[in-house]
Amino acid sequence: MQPTDSPTDFHSILFEGPSPPDGLAPLDAPACFRDLNLDQVVDAVAATRPEYDLKPFFHARLTRVSAIAYRHAVMRDMERHEVCQSVELFSGRMCTARRHLATAEKCYYRFEKERWHLDGAAIYCRAVDDLLNDLRRLAPASAGLRAFCLRLARYTDSEGFSRLRQEARGLTTDLAAVRYCLLIRDGSVTVTACGGEADYTAVVEETFARFRQAAASDYLTKLPELGGMGHVGARLLELVARLFPDVFGRLTAFMEDHRRFQEEFVLRFEHEVQFYTAWLRYAETFTHVGLPFCYPHVSDAAKSVSSRESYDLALARKLLAEGKTIVRNDFVLDGQERTLVVTGPNQGGKTTFARTVGQLYYLAALGCPVPGTEARLFLCDEILTHFDKAEDIATLRGKLQDELVRLRAIFERATPRSLLILNEVFSSTALRDAVWLSRKVMARVSEHDMLCVWVTFLDELASFDGKTVSVVAMVAPEDPTQRTYRVERRPPDGLSYALAVAARHRLTYDRLKERLPP
Repeated sequence: MQPTDSPTDFHSILFEGPSPPDGLAPLDAPACFRDLNLDQVVDAVAATRPEYDLKPFFHARLTRVSAIAYRHAVMRDMERHEVCQSVELFSGRMCTARRHLATAEKCYYRFEKERWHLDGAAIYCRAVDDLLNDLRRLAPASAGLRAFCLRLARYTDSEGFSRLRQEARGLTTDLAAVRYCLLIRDGSVTVTACGGEADYTAVVEETFARFRQAAASDYLTKLPELGGMGHVGARLLELVARLFPDVFGRLTAFMEDHRRFQEEFVLRFEHEVQFYTAWLRYAETFTHVGLPFCYPHVSDAAKSVSSRESYDLALARKLLAEGKTIVRNDFVLDGQERTLVVTGPNQGGKTTFARTVGQLYYLAALGCPVPGTEARLFLCDEILTHFDKAEDIATLRGKLQDELVRLRAIFERATPRSLLILNEVFSSTALRDAVWLSRKVMARVSEHDMLCVWVTFLDELASFDGKTVSVVAMVAPEDPTQRTYRVERRPPDGLSYALAVAARHRLTYDRLKERLPP
């Protein structure tokens, strides 16, 4: 492979520098995960690679645009079928090598332990060599894979790896060439070296071929395989080792010399690259049915943002399983616009729209392709959410007080670079109080100049100031009870609060129809 420019030395396929700028994220998911249903998304992605612990990678948002571009480039390389296939073959062999090494640790008998260890080393060497050959042939374009390829080439040319490879191959060949004879007589077993005895396999097969019958039903029962070597086999192997002391002596020396042969950067690459393969396999669930993904343009300066044909990944996965249609939506904030005020009827898709926006921003900060055909997004320092929660009796606070306490905590952390998503705050209080409180909160949002999505039943918020944009969850024109789940940029229709009040008092059309006689 001949790169057009010289990439920096490889450290990580996920992070552009020697280590994550703030260290790897804690194991716990961010606070916004449950509100945005990102926990469901990450669970589904991690389930495609259960043998790896991938969730921490999806808990660590990137803080630099260059870091996002680094991942985008690697992801584009991984989208090539040949590259992804080669990496997955490498990962499969590495898992097999680890299983061999784990089996070796559990073995009781010496030569059995050493042979499992040798096989693990041989598989590891083949996995590394084949991956390097494939990457050289496929010539990836990303700085991450190119730098990894160069470091892998240096590693495979090193004296240590060359000796490991040569000894593993030589020992495997020599052990396969070992031939011995067993003489079983009167309860005793004699092990001798082969002295040119004839191989009667072909003669036996030819003799009994005349008794072969047509295929019959299989009545055999599979017995469970017993792991490990028995004491009889182990004793026989010890006798064989006495006949061939040189090759079995080398087997013992091999394990002593190469007890820890796996290179740390190779193991790190194998683990980290699963972030890309797992996301691509997860995304195929949607792309196979025509739902688009795109690489977002991410900026840490411009707050003019937009998205076309985006959708909620968690909900889309559920609807696909049920055979239902997924509705896609657009949004735009331009110039000084900062806040999307979402109004409309209950069950009209308002909360789903808010979750969709939050998912887009979070996934963009991971360096992942996002759902939709086009996206321009701002690199937020944090995504802050306020969704309805059940009252906690331990706090001795009512619902309104609890909402105010949570909002205060949010604004203590919020910065002009944050994204705030509010869903139906102050719905438990009277209209006049809800309007007064919401205006106070909106003033703080505007003062911070932060991006915000606010789902509300208060139409008054839609025209709060020049930073506010009104979007409405639509209904079918011919039947206002029929939700379209489309969200459009337009002035509020004035019905949101009326519908909320009607629903609270069970006065909606459906509720009245249940109670009134036909």
